[in-house]
This record gives sequence, C-alpha cells and structure tokens, in this order.
Amino acid sequence: MRDVSIIGTGMMRFGKHLDKGLVELAWPVVKEAIAEAGVEKEDIGIAFCGTVGSAGIMAGQSILKTLGMTGIPIANVEGACSSSGIAVRLAWMAIRAGECDVALAIGADKMNRTGPRHAPDHGEDWDMAYGLAMHGLYAMRARRYMNDYGITEEQLSSVSVKAHKLGAKNEFAHIQKEVTLEEVMTSRMIADPLRLWHCCPVSDGAAAVVLAADDVAKKVCDKPVKIVASVQHSGKYMTGFRDMTMPEVTQRTAKEIYEKAGLGPEDLDLVEFHDAFTINELMYADAIGLSKPGEGVRLLEEGESTVGGRIPINPSGGLLSRGHPIGPTGAAQIVEVTRQLQGRGGARQVEGAKVGLTHVTGGGVSGLDHGACTMHVLAV
Repeated sequence: MRDVSIIGTGMMRFGKHLDKGLVELAWPVVKEAIAEAGVEKEDIGIAFCGTVGSAGIMAGQSILKTLGMTGIPIANVEGACSSSGIAVRLAWMAIRAGECDVALAIGADKMNRTGPRHAPDHGEDWDMAYGLAMHGLYAMRARRYMNDYGITEEQLSSVSVKAHKLGAKNEFAHIQKEVTLEEVMTSRMIADPLRLWHCCPVSDGAAAVVLAADDVAKKVCDKPVKIVASVQHSGKYMTGFRDMTMPEVTQRTAKEIYEKAGLGPEDLDLVEFHDAFTINELMYADAIGLSKPGEGVRLLEEGESTVGGRIPINPSGGLLSRGHPIGPTGAAQIVEVTRQLQGRGGARQVEGAKVGLTHVTGGGVSGLDHGACTMHVLAV
C-alpha cells in the first residue's frame, strides 16, 4: 500500500447561488484544484463525486465533461452529509491500491433549488415518518446534554458566537458576520432549545481535492499534505435505550483512526467538526476525546477551542458559518485543514499546525446513530 498526499485544492464561497446550476458551481473549483496540483487533467486516473443528488444523476460526469475530462472511471457517491468525505476516502484507497497515481474527489450540491434531503423517503424510516428531522433530533440531543451536564442556553449559544467570529474571517463562508450572544439567544426558535443562530444555513457550493501517490506528490507539490489515516463507518442498529449525548459511530470511528494514525487527540493541532448545530461541537469534542463527557464547553469558555487556543475547533467557522450544502461539506473540511497545514489559513491561521483531523457524519436512518461517519487525519 502506497502513501497518499493531497496536492491540490479548490473551493468556492458557499451560499445561495440561485443564478447558477450545479455544473456552473463545480467546474471552476475542479479547475482550480487541478491547476494548484501542478498536474494535467490527463494525469487524473479516476474521479469520485460526492453529492446527495440535488442535480439529478451523473453529476460527476456532467461536471467533468465541461472540462473535457471524459473516458476515465467516474463514480458518484451518496452518503448524505458525508458524501464528499467518502469521495476523498475512495480516491485515497484507489491510489493506495495502485489503480492510479493521481485521483480527484469532488463535492457539489445545490440545496437552494430542490431543498435538502437528509434521510430516506421510501416510507420505511419510522423516525422520519413521525417527523424526526435533523433539527428535531439535535434539539433532543441538546436538551439531554444540557440536563445531564448542567449546560445552560447561554453556554450553548456561545458556540455560535465563536463560530461566526471565525467565519467572519473566512472568504469562503456563507455567513461572514459576527453575532452577539444576545442576537443568538433572541433569534427565532427552530426546535427548542435550538434557535436560528444555533443552526447551519442551507447552502449551495462545491469543493475539490486532487490526491497523488507520494512519489508523484513530491515531484509536483512544494508542500504536499499526507493523508495519514482515513476511516469510514456506518452506525450500528440499536433498539431500546440510546445515549443521545455520546454519538456512538463518531466515538468508534475516532478510536480506530487514532489507532491507524498512531496518535491521540492530544497530538492534534486543529479539527474540523460536523457542527450542523451548536450542540454538535460539544458532543463531538467529547466523542473524539478532546474533552471528558460534558466538559466540551470548558474548551470554549477557556479559549482553548478557538484560533490561538490549545486545540482550535472549526477555524473555518464550521458548518454554522461556512454553510452546509450537504454533499461538499466533507471535501470543504479537508480543503480547510490542508490549507491550514500549508500555512494558507489567512486571518484564521492556526500557527505551527502540523496535524489536523476532519470529521463528517451523514444522514439519519431509523435505528442507527448515523448513516455514515468519515474521518481523516492529515499531516505535514
């Protein structure tokens, strides 16, 4: 098995792009990633496109046809919010297995045209049939977490304040605006206790990553970023009681990726979490071992989870600020961490960052914690 590095990234500003279709959003991002990689489009041996299907079938083929990239294997990947995280993992696996030397992973979706589809609609998912959409699920998790660990609404709202302070420095963020604690706590109620500013915006967008075998990467890239480990899991089917404050699949995936990478949470310099709602940051900090159960809020209050602190969480502003087009989110996290490790984080740069982790979950299926969870450890 060969080592694999990221050599090129492409990113656009997430937001409401009502005047553009999915292909128009995505092809410039792919072109940027290939140009940054220092390779020719003919060098790419395989491509994976992560999307939830907002643009219909064959999204990857439609995007790459625009760039004259036809004839190669192109696979479209659907894993809900984890779609492009899975696409990056598949590209990594293809190179490691010797299928090709250079691979492309794309994430693209246009949620403001068709509306987000977070879960199956085939009538067999009882949770969705009875109205348990994602904002309702995470509202329940928030209430359980607050009850068990004494977290206040003010503390929960502070997660949003931090996220938008960082997002205001991110030129790719959907929301480039700081918010006050009062604005968060008086915003419109969505699902008690989650208010409008506790939730990520519905966005359109695209992101892309070019990966290469290490021997190729060293020839074409001044500072390649190695994918040290990549792990993907689906949730386990469970009946009866479930601890809503501890995401089982995230905890299990984190344990495995630390073992594969040969490091622990104390070795990380930054992380990009799947913070679709404010409660996610606290729960996931606990789940991957950055904090003891119920103590994720201490990282926030002591300034450890922001840029300049011990372990910056979502220096990009996360999903709360950057936005969440579903399909591209995993790739966007990897773009952010890659550029941070290369010293290209701009006003939100994490100084001296050498090791970063990305984490994205995907979808809800009745009886499962999540449909998918994908994590990557990147290093220079």
